[in-house]
Amino acid sequence: MHAPDAGPETRVLHERAHQIDRNQPRINDQIRLTPIRLINAEGEQLGIVETADALNLALEDGLDLVEIAPQERPPVCRIMDYGKFKYDKKKKSGQSTHASKTKEIRLRPKTGQHDIDFKVRKAKDFLEHKDKVQVSVIFRGREMAHIDEGRKVMDAVIEQLAEIGKVEQEPSRMGRRMTCLIVPK
Repeated sequence: MHAPDAGPETRVLHERAHQIDRNQPRINDQIRLTPIRLINAEGEQLGIVETADALNLALEDGLDLVEIAPQERPPVCRIMDYGKFKYDKKKKSGQSTHASKTKEIRLRPKTGQHDIDFKVRKAKDFLEHKDKVQVSVIFRGREMAHIDEGRKVMDAVIEQLAEIGKVEQEPSRMGRRMTCLIVPK
């Protein structure tokens, strides 16, 4: 007859043991080739050693053996804390991906001084977070006859933001709007 079938738990463990993520470096028992070029935790080259010996050295230090250059012959492996390495890599990749966004503050020629100060504070926060700020002065109805009032508001905002931002696009009028783009220094 045929051999008794292994239980479902045994099958899952067996399958998991053979799954290796090709995007991640091989660590510890996943490294099959021998010999390897070994670098210790301090970054010193220990030369070419057997994989089993390198794994024993890593286990003695309580660290992992990580294959860092699998395409080389012999492959280059390093003794390190793999969990800390992954954490630092993830943290580093997260910091550099801040995409600069354009934020807008909208004003009117008759906007009160306190409201302007409040919006300028928000704009400073945006600039400190490396975002661009578009300042828009919107004219309605009879305000179109007093473009100079809107220009005064725009100049006051630009002056207040001058210490942490610089004007990338000078104030220009398009229809009922006057816009200006300020970028972080």
